[in-house]
Amino acid sequence: MELILMERIERLGNVGDEVSVRAGFGRNYLLPQGKAVEANDANRTLFERRRHILESQQKDELGRTEAQSKAMAKLELTVKRAASDAEHLYGSVSTHDLAELLSEAGFAVERRQILLDDQIKTVGEHAFRVRLHPDVTAELSVTVEAESD
Repeated sequence: MELILMERIERLGNVGDEVSVRAGFGRNYLLPQGKAVEANDANRTLFERRRHILESQQKDELGRTEAQSKAMAKLELTVKRAASDAEHLYGSVSTHDLAELLSEAGFAVERRQILLDDQIKTVGEHAFRVRLHPDVTAELSVTVEAESD
């Protein structure tokens, strides 16, 4: 299936790129979400008329997410969990927990945007990333403390 991208999509292409994708991915995700349109002559001319608007929107969004990334980097996140004497948590700190912490700090972040390299199962400081935009990833850390009895 040949499509014209209406926004930047990671590992696929930039605004205006004509890409070939599997029919299911295009039909079930890209087209309904408005992230792409079918690559035909009518859509090509329509896109060329709207190109500068779409590119400026992408540039504005990139600037906004970079500013949000810098603001997030200043956060000091702390979470308290029940832990053993050996400082192992009973359970773990999940992406859902991290999304809630960021939400409480005033940032609207979905669970799927949070990237964890390893599960958080011990007391201490742990690093994680938040993908705000295909080109912008915020580096954050969370301090896990043991609950006192």
